[in-house]
Amino acid sequence: MGVRLMVVDDHRLLAEALASALKLRGHRVLAAAAPTSGAAELVVSRSPEVCLFGTASPADEGVFDPIVRIKRERPQVAVVVLGPVPSPRGIAAAFAAGASGYVRHDERIEGVERAMVKARAGEAAAAPQLLQGAFAELLNPAAQPDDEGRRLLRMLTPREVEVLMRVADGEDTRLIAAGMGIAPSTARTHVQRVLMKLGVGSRLEAAALAARTGLLDRAAPER
Repeated sequence: MGVRLMVVDDHRLLAEALASALKLRGHRVLAAAAPTSGAAELVVSRSPEVCLFGTASPADEGVFDPIVRIKRERPQVAVVVLGPVPSPRGIAAAFAAGASGYVRHDERIEGVERAMVKARAGEAAAAPQLLQGAFAELLNPAAQPDDEGRRLLRMLTPREVEVLMRVADGEDTRLIAAGMGIAPSTARTHVQRVLMKLGVGSRLEAAALAARTGLLDRAAPER
């Protein structure tokens, strides 16, 4: 089944070329547009299943701001970033903004398709080596904890903080339940409450937010 998508890139020719290739492979392309700064308005108005977001400078400040707005106003839309391989901080920034995946610009079209399908299914779509570097940056940020981390921490109970720490360590529901001595259904409820309180839609986003704001760094002295 084809994916209903949009392609945006700062280079219109690249966006249109990728859109044409994906149309030939049976996908429904709602729009191919440039620049990426206008991506949010297009996605909000068209509401695709997936947005392919091309950028040549993933480490630049504010480059992923459109993704933040997309996820705020159309949380059901999965965003896959297409870009070069920057420092892990650049890839981490994409996930922190709400992206579901990151694919290299030189990836084959089959790789882009796989990422689209995985992202639409709610899975993280990125090569293992890219995720490894990104998670290292997310879980060990260079920035100092900020006031947002303190505010978010105060919204969570001690048990929810423990759940968040386990989520950040990559534990699934079964491992969380076993580690805390609770039923899987209870662990699942705790995870959903943490996601709701943090205002995010996935465990990956929760881990990214916790790392970016220094929330977990503050947990030890405050809890």
